[in-house]
Amino acid sequence: MAKIEERAVAPDFWSQPEKSQKLLQERKRLEDTLVEDAYIVSLLSDLDTLFELAGEGEDVAGELSLDLKRLAERLEKLETEMLLSGENDARSAIVTIHPGAGGTESQDWAEMLLRMYLRWAEREGFTTVVTDRLEGEGAGIKSVTFEINGRNAYGLMRSEVGVHRLVRISPFDANARRHTSFASIFVCPQIDDEVKIDIRPDDLRVDTFRAGGRGGQHVNRTDSAVRMVHLPTGIVVQCQNERSQHKNRDMALKQLRARLYEHEMDKRREEERKIEASKADINFGSQIRSYVLAPYRLVKDHRTKLGIGDVDRVLDGDLEPLMRAWLVFKRTGKTAGDGKEDLPE
Repeated sequence: MAKIEERAVAPDFWSQPEKSQKLLQERKRLEDTLVEDAYIVSLLSDLDTLFELAGEGEDVAGELSLDLKRLAERLEKLETEMLLSGENDARSAIVTIHPGAGGTESQDWAEMLLRMYLRWAEREGFTTVVTDRLEGEGAGIKSVTFEINGRNAYGLMRSEVGVHRLVRISPFDANARRHTSFASIFVCPQIDDEVKIDIRPDDLRVDTFRAGGRGGQHVNRTDSAVRMVHLPTGIVVQCQNERSQHKNRDMALKQLRARLYEHEMDKRREEERKIEASKADINFGSQIRSYVLAPYRLVKDHRTKLGIGDVDRVLDGDLEPLMRAWLVFKRTGKTAGDGKEDLPE
């Protein structure tokens, strides 16, 4: 911290704004770490005092229980951060949601997942930007791409990559029958300028079109939306969030760089991907997690075996237990089985 403070007061500190911003971000991270450390030291000191008072016969059981709970929560959070040791885990994330087959049912499920992740990001203090959203016919969304900006966003969201399954009594079925819907989540890290991704202009096809709107005064009268196709890989990205074509182009290029980086990383992980390939299809048997609303209520992660009965809490964005269980499973191979058997198909 002292070295960073020394550099921050140098006369030429702002001569390179991008490097200066990164240094300030690092300072903020260190400040947060020091504050967390001071809080835990203080909490431990308070616990020592309470134990001494308890030994002298004082009735401090309530305060002890409360402080022990606070300590456990803080230590779990720190342990989760320590599990995020991958090369790109600390980066921000770009997330894409696609509904599976099933029309309105799956499109509505995709929108429910979008709401869940946006709420989770808000709980964690992340900022989000929806860069591309294609509305469904009647309800839900056909696809959506959004950014989650903040430290460790990618490392945490990696636990969500795969197919998510919903079982419920359909609100769109006049006969109130039970339906099963699927949607897939894809996540890639946001790449900064330090990582060199060579994109040749000749390899790009850039199309512009009018962004979707609600009509009336909101209708878009210019071709501001941008779609980019990277011809060698076939990767397609698009952005229609901004009114300016230039801003949409910059954001699309940012997404393309991230997708190309992830594409290269996929080549290095080819053997691992072969093992995981069976989970890629958006259909029965490929899901990583099931959300059952009928005939019983349970969220079940099929990788870690963790089951949570409070489905509403999960759909409202409380994903920390599921993400933490996946990180532990990824590192140690240990599941968080709760005794419940796997859900029937």
